[in-house]
Amino acid sequence: MIEGILVEGLLYGIMALGVFITFRILDFPDLTADGSFPLGASIMAVAVVNGYALPLALALAFAGGVAAGAVTATIHNRLKVPNLLAGILTMTMLWSVNIRIMGNRANVPLLRNTTILTWVTDTVAPNIPDAWAVLAFFVLLIAVIKTVMDVFFHTDLGLTLGAMGNNPQMVVCQGVNPALLKVIGVGLSNGLIALSGAFAAQFQGFADVNLGTGIIIAGLASVMIGEFVLRSNRIGLLTLRVFIGSIIYRGLMYLGRYYGYYVRLTPNDLRLITGLLIIGALVVSRLQKGKEA
Repeated sequence: MIEGILVEGLLYGIMALGVFITFRILDFPDLTADGSFPLGASIMAVAVVNGYALPLALALAFAGGVAAGAVTATIHNRLKVPNLLAGILTMTMLWSVNIRIMGNRANVPLLRNTTILTWVTDTVAPNIPDAWAVLAFFVLLIAVIKTVMDVFFHTDLGLTLGAMGNNPQMVVCQGVNPALLKVIGVGLSNGLIALSGAFAAQFQGFADVNLGTGIIIAGLASVMIGEFVLRSNRIGLLTLRVFIGSIIYRGLMYLGRYYGYYVRLTPNDLRLITGLLIIGALVVSRLQKGKEA
């Protein structure tokens, strides 16, 4: 049970990190995630089924997410469409794109194919229980991703992205094109989300066109929960608390699934619980800001 919660928390934590970049760093509410998550899953699944090298399949999934995010940012920049509507448009179009990628099928099974996770359990660590081998892999993966992102946000480009979210006018005064920064930031965000979708497909054993339904809400909940657990302005802790929040969120969902029947909750109520968690987080955050003022 514990290892399952940790694995899911870390896996979906990659997606939550992407949501964190748009909602918190860029201040760009982006709903593309509901489309880019299954986009990464569908690209990964089709690549694996067609015998592509696993690292290449991952790279293609990440690149697909980057392209989806770039489309959203371009619609927003060029057509002056509000960011929320731009994300909804891209998300809607991606449903058809994902169907096309999977050969006009709604899902693609991976149970008979070798994936990165089956390679880890069968080849790298055959003497370790599968759940713990997969957990160890994700711990190492998250360590690498977090380190890369922390280093990126300490570069000039990363610092400029953060500055644009707080003070866009200052970025313009520095001679930097904010439209280009939005393309880079939203593209990076959706690349991470698609990467999470690619691993989700391998973890679940299939890719499905509806895999990303409501994923943006789960990402927001993870980000907000993490903000209550760990308060800091240091980028290393900001990225760390995203994964902590994701693990806590998955733990809460586990409790809701397996023990909710005591209060007559069913799996159909999980989205209601998630929405209430976000509303509660917003209310508490506003109350805390009021006290500080």
